[in-house]
Amino acid sequence: MKRLLVIGIGAGDPDHLTLQGAKAIAAADVFFLVDKGEAKQELVRLRQDLIEAHGRGPYRIVEARDPERDRTTPAYAEAVEDWRSRRSQVYERLIRDELEDGRTGAFLVWGDPGVYDSTLAILEEVLERGHVTFDHEVIPGISSVSALTARHRVGLTRVARPVHLTTGRRLAEEGATADDVVVMLDAHCSFAGAGADFHIYWGAYLGTPDEILVSGPVPEVAGRIRELRAEARARKGWIMDTYLLRRITPPA
Repeated sequence: MKRLLVIGIGAGDPDHLTLQGAKAIAAADVFFLVDKGEAKQELVRLRQDLIEAHGRGPYRIVEARDPERDRTTPAYAEAVEDWRSRRSQVYERLIRDELEDGRTGAFLVWGDPGVYDSTLAILEEVLERGHVTFDHEVIPGISSVSALTARHRVGLTRVARPVHLTTGRRLAEEGATADDVVVMLDAHCSFAGAGADFHIYWGAYLGTPDEILVSGPVPEVAGRIRELRAEARARKGWIMDTYLLRRITPPA
């Protein structure tokens, strides 16, 4: 039986790797790295550095190109499903052709595999097709949410108040539906519509040398965040940001 490890490697700081994650890297025979293009080579380099630091040879690194996702269509959900399906075919080929029975392969996942990541869903799709079989284990990592609250020195939860985890796209459509809202990726800075009742704790490239942090009442810092985000994305070619919207005075 083939064995797969889905290893969370944290939000960007090499020290975010847990002891369990380091042991899992040491146990792998083959590492699968999905290349997202030249602009995001540093995401691949961090994985390579962690493998070099914690892997125990002999091991192999197998790279594959990530399929492109249509970012122009208004049919967002359909575009994501299509991309995931094509990515699952890449994963299936890697597992089928590059991993022998009795060996252990590994996917190193940014952040935590269970928070805002597609790897587990894609592997389930591979298993459902039935062309390859494998056992798999998930090793949790430090998510960008955990890194964000730690860097801003705030707790994620408050007594008797729910936390809503969502995306910038849904925030723009629905507004802030809870007193505390965590938003993963927001290309259009939808936080600006939250209003004066909310404080924002925003972070980009968390855990990396390029980390940017801003906090304050939304009306006071929204413009600054927009400027910083636009400049950083233009300079690097990509951006990953996360933020917590916190209602300052909850409604009675």
